[in-house]
Amino acid sequence: MDKKRVVVVGGGTGTHTVLRGLRPYSDQLDITAVVSMSDSGGSTGRLRDEFGRLPIGDIRNALTALAADGDEHDKLLRQLFSYRFDRGQGLAGHNFGNLLLTALTEILGDEVKAIEATSRILRVSGRVVPVTTDNNDLVAEYEDGTIIKGEDDIDRLRTDNAPHRIVRLLQSPVVKITESAKKTLLEADLVVLGPGDLYTSVLANCIVGGFAEALQQSRATVVYVCNLMSKQGQTVGMNAKEHIDEIIKYIGRNIDIAIVNNTSLSQGLLKKYASKGDYPILNNCSNDVAYKVCAESLVADEEIKQVAGDALKRSLIRHDPDKLAAILLQILN
Repeated sequence: MDKKRVVVVGGGTGTHTVLRGLRPYSDQLDITAVVSMSDSGGSTGRLRDEFGRLPIGDIRNALTALAADGDEHDKLLRQLFSYRFDRGQGLAGHNFGNLLLTALTEILGDEVKAIEATSRILRVSGRVVPVTTDNNDLVAEYEDGTIIKGEDDIDRLRTDNAPHRIVRLLQSPVVKITESAKKTLLEADLVVLGPGDLYTSVLANCIVGGFAEALQQSRATVVYVCNLMSKQGQTVGMNAKEHIDEIIKYIGRNIDIAIVNNTSLSQGLLKKYASKGDYPILNNCSNDVAYKVCAESLVADEEIKQVAGDALKRSLIRHDPDKLAAILLQILN
């Protein structure tokens, strides 16, 4: 039986979550992650600045999600690739997997070859493909006319620009989609956009030259997994419909299905988010939209803890990988 071709587009923990949920079904699915290449923060940003290579943090995240998990050896390898140093001059904050990918890129002279080598080491079920191999930065224009360059600066802009949201996302310079990412989109049965930060994770892929055109030509079912929470300084006042409208604007075609959480969150977590100006994304889609809305319970049970040595603030709540996988498999069938 031919495997269904599933392409997960994004970067960071959202993409990791979807891939982790789909990986146990790799015997029936051909899984590919198309990953953004504009990250400029944390360990990835430091290595990018020091070595002049493409950012590899989101690549490492996707590889780890698809890594083999058959025995204790596999588990140890996954832990090793996710390990973050919390001390040591020059090492604190760095992720081991990022360092290994950087070393392999230096040895092999090419990021794609380094990804392929790491895939063999981790016995990855599927493929991880950079959306572009051209160096670029994100540029965000805000409602008040402010323009910020660099993914990390956009991500950190929370206080000064808190009342405003992004109205336009660009690249500097404009870069092109890789042939492998383009081919993957064209041949897909299902394309999953998100979850993840709307602008810096999901749309960072969609604005790459040739991405939208490939998705427009693809016969795949296009699914958008909406975020659980808003992000101050980026998606102020936006609920599910506004997120979906932005996706449609940038890809130049309708999505087919939107997956939106309908579970209430704990008051304790909501207070933590509200202190930063962030609120749950509600399903405000009307009945006359041109796509199907799948509203389900999607929240993982456990609260995410901050990892020692990690300079970036991470989401405290995440989608449940198994719940997402179950919905996506139902869509495929």
